[in-house]
Amino acid sequence: MSKIDAVRGEMVAAMKAGNKERKEILSLLLAALKNKSIDKRADLTEEEENQVVLKEIKQINETLELTPADREDIISQCKFRISVLEEFAPKMMDEEEITQTIKEVLAALSIDTPTGKDKGRIMKELMPKVKGKADGKLVNEILGNMMQ
Repeated sequence: MSKIDAVRGEMVAAMKAGNKERKEILSLLLAALKNKSIDKRADLTEEEENQVVLKEIKQINETLELTPADREDIISQCKFRISVLEEFAPKMMDEEEITQTIKEVLAALSIDTPTGKDKGRIMKELMPKVKGKADGKLVNEILGNMMQ
């Protein structure tokens, strides 16, 4: 079942339950998924659907970062939206999984101790393996900690 069908089903359930806020968020996600599908002029792959969900979450996180601390109404609304969207987001890799993937890439590139010069080569091999599964900032931070 595609994410569009899953989101539509959840949206109908939210409408029946009278949960207006949840229905509204799901409606926005459904519109984003449909727009991407229309732009592509074909059905979305699972990876493309995940990218749309992650993009929506990222936008709300940016709003959250820019919101003043005294605006608790906006902060709570953003957190609720993120919690709803995360139901449809792919499972993200944790630090241990990212570290393991980095070690595999280092072994494939025959690099024992990474240095700043190797970072470009490492990232070129690493990012396709973790794209959509891990936060790029976290990957960069972990790799930076492993470097000398």
